[in-house]
Amino acid sequence: MSESFRAPIGTQDVLPPASTRWERMVAAFAGVAERFGYGFVHGPLFEDLGVFQRLGVGTDVVRKEMYDFHDKGDRHLALRPEATASVVRAYVQHRPPTPWKVWCVTPVFRYERPQAGRLRQHHQLDVEVIGAADPDVDVEVIALGAAYLDALGLRRWRLIVNTLGTPADRVTYGDALTAWLRGRAGDLAPEDREKVDTHPLRVLDSKRPATQAVISDAPRIADVLDDASRRHFERVQDGLRSLGIPFEVEPGLVRGLDYYTHSVFEFQSEALETAQSTIIAGGRYDGLVEQLGGPPTPGTGFGSGIERMLLACDAEGVFAAPGSSLDVFVVDTTDGRAARDVAAELRAAGFRTDRAFDRRSMKAQMKAAGRSGAHVAVIMGEREAAEGTATVRDLSRSEQEVVGRDQVVDVVRKVLAARAEAAGT
Repeated sequence: MSESFRAPIGTQDVLPPASTRWERMVAAFAGVAERFGYGFVHGPLFEDLGVFQRLGVGTDVVRKEMYDFHDKGDRHLALRPEATASVVRAYVQHRPPTPWKVWCVTPVFRYERPQAGRLRQHHQLDVEVIGAADPDVDVEVIALGAAYLDALGLRRWRLIVNTLGTPADRVTYGDALTAWLRGRAGDLAPEDREKVDTHPLRVLDSKRPATQAVISDAPRIADVLDDASRRHFERVQDGLRSLGIPFEVEPGLVRGLDYYTHSVFEFQSEALETAQSTIIAGGRYDGLVEQLGGPPTPGTGFGSGIERMLLACDAEGVFAAPGSSLDVFVVDTTDGRAARDVAAELRAAGFRTDRAFDRRSMKAQMKAAGRSGAHVAVIMGEREAAEGTATVRDLSRSEQEVVGRDQVVDVVRKVLAARAEAAGT
């Protein structure tokens, strides 16, 4: 008996019809991104390990979660754990004109405990703007995220924002926070104590109750911001108010990767009853281009997980899976040549069309037509073949008419138009 294989732990197979929902989610995101002037970018799923080490040596992504390997040429590579660093590497390599506004869709890989909406291979939609320091770009990126949620029909979300200031502000704040946390290390959750000296801002990001109780009184980065950083953050807040996008300033929001500067933000679903409620997250990263070998160049963007966004849609009862992806199913009980040719004509006319194969019986083919979800069946049996006709049946009403073989496309168009009009679409 041959061995039976299954998808690796932390991965999943997405099959029709569920995959149609994924396809439409990507299309909705693409439509919003293109409306905002963003173009599509696509790059390799693996990079030199060094590209992702810029995420921060103190982060769990770099220390514990990356899938890295040596290839046959002994190059040390890693599967993409997030999208931003890869997009920035592409910018540094190709130097397109700025501001470079792009979006992408990509699988990302992290070796972590699988959970709802976050698998070891999950999928991100991502936007990036490279080459513009203007705080209004931060506002535009956040507005794009809000427009995407609106396109999906989501309403139960909250937007939280914060600032991390300049790298110098972050260092000053990190020193002050480290000193403050050292005096309270014994009260932190054990998993967070080791971060006090290596990555103190990550302690603020902890969801563990013991740590949360300690950090509620921690010093805030707002206490050390320079004037330019304050003006940047005030402009972002003013822009969000002007666009009517509700938000809350959350001083504890720091994001998990070391490259962030100035604005950071998260859209959180209030419909998800879980600590993992973030459905869009991002911010500004003004030093990352330089770290990857380019000139000092500002950047900002966000990522959004498809799996978790679908959970949020389910929780709100929006963006449902489509009932059918087919318009027409062709049934042929002769020798299949009529089905072959009629299906080709219908597809050429723009109709989503399928057919049966292997000369199955009329009963079996009609069952297949019903299972397919198609709205219309085009039936050709021995009588139709002899008379040069076809039977066009509205499958929802069981109404049908016999038409000339050369009229099939026009009659199918008429039936589908009548259905759409009756449905108000």
